[in-house]
Amino acid sequence: MSQASLEAEKNTVPEPIINEDHCKGCGRCIAACPRKVLRFKSTLNLRSVRPAEYIGTGCIGCNFCFYNCPEPFAIEVYGAAKKGS
Repeated sequence: MSQASLEAEKNTVPEPIINEDHCKGCGRCIAACPRKVLRFKSTLNLRSVRPAEYIGTGCIGCNFCFYNCPEPFAIEVYGAAKKGS
């Protein structure tokens, strides 16, 4: 990774990206969020459950949502601090 892309990633505001169709609607990410910036969406996904959604602001990039999600590839946090950096 180039120095410019590393700097750009450091300056990125953290944001959880939720793949709605992978979400089981268990709510573990919502319960784990210390800033309470996740909620259940009002519409159903392909599994006929209400997936989690980001409210749009307030994410601190802690990755608690990611680590508490039992479904692979359902949530990823962009702009979050990486371990060891």
